Amino acid sequence: MAVTPRHDAGSRPAPPRGLGWQQLLKLGAIGLASDIRDRRRDPGLRKRPSVRALDPRLHRPVFIIGAPRSGTTFLGSCIGRLPEVSYHFEPKLTKAAVRCVYDGSWSERQSAAVFRLSYSALLLASLHGGRRFADKNPENSFVVPFLAATLPGAQFVHIIRDGRDAAVSHAEKPWLADRPGRQVPGGQPWGPRARWWVEPERQQEFAAVPHIVRAAWCWRQFTEAALDGLAALPAAQAIELRYETVVSDPMAAAGLVADFLGTSTTGRAALREGFARANPRSVGRWREALGPAETADVEREIGGLLARLGYA
Repeated sequence: MAVTPRHDAGSRPAPPRGLGWQQLLKLGAIGLASDIRDRRRDPGLRKRPSVRALDPRLHRPVFIIGAPRSGTTFLGSCIGRLPEVSYHFEPKLTKAAVRCVYDGSWSERQSAAVFRLSYSALLLASLHGGRRFADKNPENSFVVPFLAATLPGAQFVHIIRDGRDAAVSHAEKPWLADRPGRQVPGGQPWGPRARWWVEPERQQEFAAVPHIVRAAWCWRQFTEAALDGLAALPAAQAIELRYETVVSDPMAAAGLVADFLGTSTTGRAALREGFARANPRSVGRWREALGPAETADVEREIGGLLARLGYA
């Protein structure tokens, strides 16, 4: 099932540079090394090799999606503690490859092969064959139909946060700021330059608006893409969590995720332990962080989606 880009073919941006096979192999190697380091640093992700450690098959993978700074990392760390799950934080190769799927610069067959091979390699490198592969990557919000078609039986956990809080948190990071320098995986530089997910007719505007508005813009694009992609999936394949509910009633949220994923009693306890670490002080930060003018600017950009989601 192909992904339909959120723009017409006549205005399609140029395919991403540097994503030939040589670059893919490089990103894959870097991603494997980074994944191994993550596992060594976090005791919660260390698991004994399974009895099918070298089984590369992707069995009912789990995708944690949502806009950046919406709680995806926290949610992924909780799900990663499930004994039956092999958790991977933003795999470098597929994070960069999402754009190639989204803009159609790769065929569906090529895209599926790259994603399957990358995920299987991560599974084998961690000696987690036989476990459920789990991937936390906000960019996957744009390719839900592709992932669902490529990996039948996949389940999606979508976390949504008030876009004003997400924008405040995002704006504290340098990724979209007027201080370009480093590059994200795939070679795209940090800074105010329009990303591939910005509407083509608004690309010049993106670079000109305040940083906080770019952060809010990002929240809207990622959230709308995830909602659109998940809308056609059956209930057994997708669940939506609100960040605010996770921090106000973590035990209830843990129970919802446990029921959705069908985890064991041990897994349910691991989820409860992880969700108990949620920080309620992170809710409503925008009320103090944004002045009246900034609030108005942000709400002009995302007010419609805020209202649709019940945040207005």
